Amino acid sequence: MEGIQPLYDKQITCPFCSNTYHTKRVRSRFIKPLHTDADFCTTYEDETLSPLLYGVYVCPSCGYSFSDQSTPILAKQDRERLNSQLVNRWAYQDFSGERTVEDAVHTIKLAIYTGSLKKEKAIVLAGLALRLVWLYRKRNDHINEKRFIHLSERLYKQAYAEDDALAHGMSPLKILYLIGELNRRLGNDKAAIQYFSKVVDNRKNTFDPKIIEMARNQWYLIRDKRKRSLRSSG
Repeated sequence: MEGIQPLYDKQITCPFCSNTYHTKRVRSRFIKPLHTDADFCTTYEDETLSPLLYGVYVCPSCGYSFSDQSTPILAKQDRERLNSQLVNRWAYQDFSGERTVEDAVHTIKLAIYTGSLKKEKAIVLAGLALRLVWLYRKRNDHINEKRFIHLSERLYKQAYAEDDALAHGMSPLKILYLIGELNRRLGNDKAAIQYFSKVVDNRKNTFDPKIIEMARNQWYLIRDKRKRSLRSSG
């Protein structure tokens, strides 16, 4: 791999203003995961080459920010709302170079704001909020991590109710699992068990053995924690 740089430039055409700009992406051969948490947060051998840092595209000219999962702009009123509440207030910012964790946090928040203005699907906004959970965890910022766990959990519930997950590459079973895991991380053990149980109860209808095993493992963690708590209180 001598002479090949880990980052390369990808050309983007802004869906809002049609401006063409470049943004960095990480070459797949340089992405080396070490382990993955139960909510799918991945730790990499070199965190400066985490694809999480480069998952959002930000137009430097108008501020329109989006990810590969974002849906197209369709409604006229969405464009009018974006124009008045984003574009007309935008001060030029360029995220085309190498990004820090702070840069990534900022770009994801811009994507959430853009998405909220264009009435983005809950499943897309939930995924963006979950990315912020991961980034704040990497910074050991537990207050903001918990804040965005709350947001992501609420949005995943909405996404499950909308039944629009498959169009964005996620199964309803995985959403149920994530709702359970996010509740577990918030200390809402009763709610977590309810969602993990739903995952296991659906094992005959959906063939996703990995998610079912993960749900069982997390349920066992809660059970063991309760047992330890009862022993210590007794």
